[in-house]
Amino acid sequence: MAERTATTGRRVTRRRARTRADLLAAAFTVFAAKGFGRVPIEEICEAAGYSRGAFYSNFASLDELFFALYQERAELIAGQVAGALAADGPEADLPAAADRVAGVLLLDRDWLLVKTDFLVHAARDPAVARTLLEHRAGLRRTVAARLAATPGPLPAVLGDADGAARAVVAAYDGVTTQLLLDRDVEDARRWLGRLLTALLTG
Repeated sequence: MAERTATTGRRVTRRRARTRADLLAAAFTVFAAKGFGRVPIEEICEAAGYSRGAFYSNFASLDELFFALYQERAELIAGQVAGALAADGPEADLPAAADRVAGVLLLDRDWLLVKTDFLVHAARDPAVARTLLEHRAGLRRTVAARLAATPGPLPAVLGDADGAARAVVAAYDGVTTQLLLDRDVEDARRWLGRLLTALLTG
């Protein structure tokens, strides 16, 4: 009986994880097409093929669903940065690493549309803004930890590794804002590489 209960529990867990993943994927598609704030929960449920009950068993609100999306992308971006900076090991050459970061970093226009819509939403809601700032700080800490492990000094004007990480995130934000308008991913990657090289080598 205990074994049967455990098996049933695993099936429920897998089904719940699949439902959550389906809702996230559907929300991303609908947000990108129509804009965050213009999409009711019912539309996400319809796109995913689930009921409102399935939504609320996984998320308390659209804000919570967005933060789950954001966490997925933040972890992906942090992993891309860490991998690019670590490719040469402890003797990494920063200009070469900056080029690698620019070459692999997520530059997905649909995600940028969703993120920008939510940023405007958060700017009008202090509680949501605080949570978004916490998520951004987590990404920045990951980048700072990797920069701190690179050999040689970072440019003094940036202060420490945290200051350098803030500059890296700001460069990414600036380049992706331009990308939203001109849709030129290759140009965005070139400029990101130049900016990161200038920032990290002084």
